[in-house]
Amino acid sequence: MLIEVLGSGCRRCVQLADNAQAALAATGRSAQIVKVTAPADIAARGVMSTPGLAIDGRLVSTGRVLSPDDIARLLP
Repeated sequence: MLIEVLGSGCRRCVQLADNAQAALAATGRSAQIVKVTAPADIAARGVMSTPGLAIDGRLVSTGRVLSPDDIARLLP
């Protein structure tokens, strides 16, 4: 599984990545978490408000810091 955090690396983006890691730990799952910081790459994915979260290439959230529980519910 691939989880991508799309954003500039701001505090909210870091928190979203931490929450994704916590969701994985809580569910006993493993995944690669990648931070996508290039503005062109972020815009190409359709993210107009950061942070964005994509799971296995599917954009699941933009402009919000999802909680670990919210992220766990989105995991395939």
